[in-house]
Parts: sequence; C-alpha cells; structure tokens
Amino acid sequence: MRPTLVVLNAGSSSLKFQVFDRLDDVDPKVVWKGQYEGLGQRARFRVARDTAAIVDEAQWAAEEGVDHEFALMHLVTWLQQYRNERKLVAIGHRVVHGGDAYAAPVLVDDEVVARLETLSPLAPLHQPHNLQPIAIARRRIPDVPQVACFDTAFHHNQTEIATMYALPKDIRDRGVRRYGFHGLSYDYIASVLEDTDPRLASGRVVAAHLGNGASLCALSGGVSLATTMGFSALDGLPMGTRCGAIDASVVFYMLREMGHTAEEAERVLYTQSGLLGVSGLSNDMRTLRREAPSNADARKAIDLFVYRIIRETGSLIAALGGIDGLIFTAGIGENDAATRAAVVAGLSWTGLTLDEAANTAGGPRISSSASPSAWVIPTNEELVIARQTRDVINAARHSV
Repeated sequence: MRPTLVVLNAGSSSLKFQVFDRLDDVDPKVVWKGQYEGLGQRARFRVARDTAAIVDEAQWAAEEGVDHEFALMHLVTWLQQYRNERKLVAIGHRVVHGGDAYAAPVLVDDEVVARLETLSPLAPLHQPHNLQPIAIARRRIPDVPQVACFDTAFHHNQTEIATMYALPKDIRDRGVRRYGFHGLSYDYIASVLEDTDPRLASGRVVAAHLGNGASLCALSGGVSLATTMGFSALDGLPMGTRCGAIDASVVFYMLREMGHTAEEAERVLYTQSGLLGVSGLSNDMRTLRREAPSNADARKAIDLFVYRIIRETGSLIAALGGIDGLIFTAGIGENDAATRAAVVAGLSWTGLTLDEAANTAGGPRISSSASPSAWVIPTNEELVIARQTRDVINAARHSV
C-alpha cells in the first residue's frame, strides 16, 4: 500500500487538508487538496487534484450537525474508499503557537498536547482550533502518528535582544516575549530563494506575508532576524480584522473609560478592527478596492494598510543593515497588484523600481532595477508541514 500523509489546517468552522505521497523523495508530492467549510452550519466538502480538477464534493444540511470530528473521519473514510491502496501513515498539523518549548516540529504525545493547550490564551483565534483535530485523531485513530508544526518555530533563531520586551524580569520569565508568526510561510520562502535569485539566499530580504493575517519578516541568509508580530498574532501590521500594533494604554482606556470587559476588548481588537474596522465595510481587499473610488473609508483602510507596510519595512531594513530583495506572498501579496505597486513606490529610496507590466501580470519578478529586486512568490505552508512531518516520522522510525 502506498504511504500517504495528510496535512491539516483547522479553523473555527473549516478544515483545510492536503494529501501527499512520495514521502521518500526530496519533496512530498501533493495528490489532492480540499476543505470542509461551514462546519456546525451548512457544511460543504470539496476536494481537487493537484491540477485543480474537482474530484469529489458533498454538502450537508445544518440540522445534520457536521462538525470537525465528522469532517476528519469523513476524510479518513474518503481516502480509504476512493483509493484503497493507500495507507495513512501520519498527520501533520499547522499549530500557530509553540511557545518557548518548541523550536522545531514535534511528534505529538500527552506532554506536547498539555503544553500546547496552555498557549491558547496567546493565540485565541487559532490555537484551540489547531488543537481540536489533534485531539479527535488521538481518540479516533490513535495508531496514526501526528506531528505539530509551528508558526513560531522559524523565528527561534532571533537574538535575545530582538525578542525581548522592556518589562521586569519576573514577567519576562513567564514567557512574555516576542515570538513571531507566519513562520511556516517564511520557511517556504527561505527554501526557494536559491532558485528565485541565488543572491537572495545569502542576502538581506524582507518577506511580506500579506493576507487576512499580515506580517513582515527580515531574512538574513534565509534566517529570521526580526519580524513584526510579537507576543501574539495581534501585533504588527493592521490585518483583515486585527488592529496590529497599538499603544497598550488604548486597552486600559477601553476597560476603564469605555466600560468594556477584557473579553469585549479582546473581541474588538481581534475581530472588529483592521481593514474591517477602519472601512466599516469589509476585511476583504477585493471588496475594498472595488468600493474605494466612491467610499472614503475604504480608501482610508487601504492607505493605512500600505502606510504601515512601508513604515515597518523600513524598520526591518534598518535591522538588516540594507536590503537586497523584497518578497510579496499570501493572498493580498500574491494577488493585489495595486498594494504591491504602492509599497514599492513608498520604498523607492532603497533603489526599488517597479516594472509595471510585470507587476500587473503578477510577476514573478516585478522590479526593473538590478538590485534590490522585488518578487511575487506564492507561499506553500502545507508543503513545509509535509516536509517537517515526513522528517519527524522518519527520524522516529530510525530511532526505534
């Protein structure tokens, strides 16, 4: 039977998955990719080949109560029925927060689960949902090994000074520090720099992961030197619904003067701010672009997003001591030419010059100058999880 690895990325009402084989090769090969949406409501299932051709789809009524457990076991059954020559040998999970304990992917056991659960307050929108399918799989298919792959791990090489807050030692000793996120995405970008432009693999690069969650990372020789997210995934750039960096006293003001509870303030900052909060319209850049000509608040949300990217990129260039390349990735970074153009224009002082035709076409290279260069590189976090899961499973087998 052909060994098969499944990568899972769970959200509050979704379960995205990719199915890989060729586990002994340099890179696992994706066979199918798909997702379950609307879990807990009117759930939908769709799976496609790596060519994007739809293989199968289904939907369920709200009263059927399709949840994450049903979805995961439906996927296991689907794999058995659709291709019964396949054997599920491992599941790799995206887990947003690994804290101080995990600087690399890890085989899941009781101790790992217990530690990861304590980190849920640091990533309340992500961590509980990331851990849910792990618990389900441990209960329903306990013989299948699972690997947790962390968005924080890529940034563990940063210096103590780069990760430190100016707080008393007793607070810092409780794990209050800058962690950084989107590490699986930045790991992928670092892995393809040699093929993109060999000078960048050993050079100074700012990677911009711009999507509903957004951050920047300074890469020196492919290693994380600094990043805009900090203690939580709330920090740094404005995002789809998250505020990004704000003065901590704003929270005190919301609690003392506006009468918010801590839970209400957290909800505002995580789910009602960012592009949605400023525009009062949407967290989707496509909607904002469409409405911007006649909607001043939509324009203001876009302008703030771009301004903060330019400003924060400048700080990372300072940390790097210069810049050799700028990479755009993730949903907005890969698909919104206007955002890319505005950011490159705002960084013209670095020598960056836009190739407008290439940018409109989506790259891959969108700069006209020899150095520094600007690129559009689609990210592939699932492939990184598949690589890490394969390596952990193979290492565990060899150690037996």
